[in-house]
Amino acid sequence: MIPVAFDYVAPTSVEDALAALAQHGDDAKIIAGGQSLLPVLRMRLNAPEMIIDLGKIESLRGVRDDGDAIVVGAMTPHSVVGSDPLVAEHAALVAKAIEHLADAQVRHRGTFGGALAHADPAGDLGAPALALGAEFVIQGAGGTRTVAADDFFVDLFETAIGEDEILTAVRIPKRTGWGAHYEKFVRVAHQWPIVAVAATVRVDGGSIAEARIGLTNMGSTPVRARAVEDALAGQPATEDAVRAAAQQAAAGTDPPSDLNGAADYRRHLARVLTRRAVLAAAGAA
Repeated sequence: MIPVAFDYVAPTSVEDALAALAQHGDDAKIIAGGQSLLPVLRMRLNAPEMIIDLGKIESLRGVRDDGDAIVVGAMTPHSVVGSDPLVAEHAALVAKAIEHLADAQVRHRGTFGGALAHADPAGDLGAPALALGAEFVIQGAGGTRTVAADDFFVDLFETAIGEDEILTAVRIPKRTGWGAHYEKFVRVAHQWPIVAVAATVRVDGGSIAEARIGLTNMGSTPVRARAVEDALAGQPATEDAVRAAAQQAAAGTDPPSDLNGAADYRRHLARVLTRRAVLAAAGAA
C-alpha cells in the first residue's frame, strides 16, 4: 500500500527540528531510521501531514566516553553501536542484544534512539537499557532533561518523551568487567522475541556479587526481574543456585497472550531463559 501524501523536511540541527515540531504539532511525525515508522505509513495506520527527518543532524550520531558512562547519540545506527569498542568494554549487554536485533539490513538502517523511542515491548533494546540503568537525554524548547530508564518506558509504545520533545542521546553507566548475555526465544530467525532475557552479572570469587536482569515482551513495557536479582546476590554462580533464583523471573509480570504463546507459556519461558542468560553471563564475567 502507498502512504497518504505528506510534506517532508530534513533539518540539520536539533533546534530546527524542534521548531518544525512546534510549528506542525500533532500533524507531524519524526523519522529516524524509519524501520518502525515506514511500515506504519505504508499500512496507513498513521497519516501525518509532515515528516521531520533527523537523518541530517550529525550531532545526534556517535558513541563517546563520558567518565562513568558512555553516551550513544540517538541517531547512531545499531550496527555502529554494536561494533563500537566502548560499548563492548563498558556495556557488553547492549552489544549482545544488538547481535540478535532483526537482520543486517535493519541493523544498518535502524537507529539506537529510534528503537528505544518506539518503545515496542517486544523490541530487543528496552530490556538491556533498563537492566543497565540507562538515562535518556530529552530536548525540548524549554531545554534538556534526563529521564531514568525506570521512568522512561510508560506503557505500550509510550515513553516519557513529550509531543514537543526529541530524544537526543542515551547515557549508559559503565559496567566494566561484568559478564553479559541476551537470551532470545523465537520461532523463526529475525522475528520479534516471544520472550527474551537481558542479563549482566558481576562475579567476585565465584559468587554473584550483583546481577541486573531485564525481560522483553513480559508486559506492556520492559520489566526488571528484581526478585531474581535479589535472590542471586551473594549466591554461588552454580547451576542449582541460579535455577532456584530464576524461578522468580515471572514475579510481577503481565505477559500478553497471542498466537505465539499464552501468558503462562511466557512465564515458563522467562524462568528458563533467565537461568540460561544468568549462567552464560556469569561464565563470561
